Amino acid sequence: MLKPENYFDQFVLCWLATVSEKGVPNVSPKELFIFEREEQLLIANIASPQSVKNIRANPQVCVSGVNIWTQKGLQCKGKAVVIDPKNKKFEQKETLFKTLIQGKFKVLHIIQIQIETVKEIKAPSYLFIKETTEQSQLEAAKMRYRALFVEQKE
Repeated sequence: MLKPENYFDQFVLCWLATVSEKGVPNVSPKELFIFEREEQLLIANIASPQSVKNIRANPQVCVSGVNIWTQKGLQCKGKAVVIDPKNKKFEQKETLFKTLIQGKFKVLHIIQIQIETVKEIKAPSYLFIKETTEQSQLEAAKMRYRALFVEQKE
């Protein structure tokens, strides 16, 4: 199995997909995430009440992250639990986020995900354009993002 803990530090955001008890899907960006140990991802919930509500009703989740430069990433599926501030484990797990948070956010809950399956994901260019490499994707991303920054300054 791919080891997600070796990849997630390359991601600016990860995306948590949940499903409500009525089967309604929800995807939410997550900025604060770390691996507590192999195959166990922790996400600091700072602004996602729907994710928490959905996990309480249906613990099956999917988390994806992509390196924006190489356009490669991972899709991880597993079971999540919500750890409330009243839970004795909360404080210990929240402490793991201190350097990431730097006092900027209040953590409402910790979402703990036990990862069961991991799959590599990548941009379609890797599949359909034979010459595509990580280096070519990196160069293309630099050009695209440079153009976006120039547009925003104008």
